[in-house]
Amino acid sequence: MGQEDPAENNTDAVVEQEEPQLDPQKLEAFNARLLDEQNLVMALVGGGVAALAGAAIWATVTVVTGYQIGWMAVAVGFLAGYVVRFFGKGLSNTYGIIGAGSAFLGCILGNLFSTCGFIAAEESVSAFVVIFTVLLQPAAVVELLTATFSGMDILFYGIAIYEGYKFSFRQVTESEIAELV
Repeated sequence: MGQEDPAENNTDAVVEQEEPQLDPQKLEAFNARLLDEQNLVMALVGGGVAALAGAAIWATVTVVTGYQIGWMAVAVGFLAGYVVRFFGKGLSNTYGIIGAGSAFLGCILGNLFSTCGFIAAEESVSAFVVIFTVLLQPAAVVELLTATFSGMDILFYGIAIYEGYKFSFRQVTESEIAELV
């Protein structure tokens, strides 16, 4: 007779590990703490600052390279969403909307600032002078955005808005969940 492999004849019952149960009191306290840490004002301020910073970076890259790079919109969306998450620590849909709105604002301003940068270079004046002059004339803003809009902008704005929404929500870590057992 040959030797038998012990693994083949293992008749021991398979021991199933139970999933750890969350302590209801710890879970309730944790949820209360998360809700208390949400900060709508900081989400709005952070999203606005991220939109402006993203737009300025977008315009700088576009004017320096001389090319409109659509992926800059995606970067603006990520930046806006991440900043809203970091400062807002939000759990509700409101924070996603703030991130999406900030991303959209950053995209619009990025295109507008880029156009103003090209005008400033052509006219040999400061980009800030052109930007502030244009911003004081809403009709000029609409005219510039309409003149420079392309169908591809819809795709990249859409991706940016999605990124802004997706990255805006607070993430609960596995270590935080482990503390609730």
